[in-house]
Amino acid sequence: MYKSPRGTADILPGEQGYFRFIEERAALLCQLYGYERIDTPVFEDARLFIRTIGPGTDIVEKETYTFDDRSGQAMTLRPEGTAPICRAYIEHGMHNLPQPMRLYYFASIFRYERPQKGRYRQHQQFGVEAIGDGDPALDAEVIDVACQFFDSLGIGNLSLQLNSIGCKLCRPAYLEELKGHYSAHVDRLCSDCKARLRKNPLRLMDCKKPYCQDIAQSAPRSIEHLCPQCKEHFESVVNYLLILGIPFEKNHRLVRGLDYYTKTVFEIQPQGEEGAQSAVGGGGRYDDLIEELGGKPTPAIGFAVGIERIVLNMKQQGVIPPAPSAQMVFVAYLGDEAKAEAVKLTAELRRGGIAVVSNLGDRSLKAQLRQANTLGVAYALIIGEEEVDSRTVMLRDMAKGEQRKVSMDEVVGLLERS
Repeated sequence: MYKSPRGTADILPGEQGYFRFIEERAALLCQLYGYERIDTPVFEDARLFIRTIGPGTDIVEKETYTFDDRSGQAMTLRPEGTAPICRAYIEHGMHNLPQPMRLYYFASIFRYERPQKGRYRQHQQFGVEAIGDGDPALDAEVIDVACQFFDSLGIGNLSLQLNSIGCKLCRPAYLEELKGHYSAHVDRLCSDCKARLRKNPLRLMDCKKPYCQDIAQSAPRSIEHLCPQCKEHFESVVNYLLILGIPFEKNHRLVRGLDYYTKTVFEIQPQGEEGAQSAVGGGGRYDDLIEELGGKPTPAIGFAVGIERIVLNMKQQGVIPPAPSAQMVFVAYLGDEAKAEAVKLTAELRRGGIAVVSNLGDRSLKAQLRQANTLGVAYALIIGEEEVDSRTVMLRDMAKGEQRKVSMDEVVGLLERS
């Protein structure tokens, strides 16, 4: 018996309400802030991700789905959303448009990692990117979008974690201090952190092993090694967040997992939980990324959230998405002549913009009404021999349990007005 691949999940009809609710709230919020939707291919040239995410990251080394197409070109299923959007920004000359470009997306993301609750090898992501402006006020705007997004869903008890990891001018000196600190404890490091010490020392701060966390707690802090420009930028971001009334916590261990981040980094976590496994969303600046891809120097900032993890938090907090507003109608019939009229009436209702489910087969009226009740329809229309002869239909209000006969010629207009 076939099953869905490990680390994937079917989104069944009963779950779709959560996903549609999240997407609708996200799209409405982006419209309020002036962000426009963009969609990119589900796979890209593999070199795009190796170059932008970083060859020493866990994602590139262990987690990408990479394959050769029939021409021999290495392709990778999208493991994150920012790099493809930056590629599209360059390819389509978006730098010629008014800046910053405010963009948002919904995308399937693919990473070969250990499946966990709310974390899948294929998951859905909502993300926002603001490209073309280095103003710290834009950092605050993007963070505000993220916070307002969760508020709009009714999810509470969240904590905004904030840090700055500097730029390519001040970070090298910080990394040397970081390596010096960890080198004194190398015998206590896990195998992954021993590799990170050589390849990607910033990622040492994000290890979840207890003994590595102890070392990280006493490690040098990036915020204390910022150059004057990065320090001023971070102080301005903090000031704008205070102006907006957005509470936050400075977290010196927050680094994010992709090499392209600069300056501001942030995560939104359930209060009392820490780390990437608990975060419901996060992002930061990536001021060097577009230049690394061959474009002009272009500052940018963005964030992304995993929709499955949001659904999990909604369920944990008892947040139920509203039911669809459209009133569905069920058409029931008895007999062959009534069936022909039911088919005709069903088509007329649908063309009038009314959602309809029609009975199929030869079930009893009792069974048909039981199905209508299970579907939660507002009205049932019942056609029998008597209704066929009199050109009428029995209109049953499913909530009140009341019914009355109406003309078949009038029923469409009557339901349109109800």
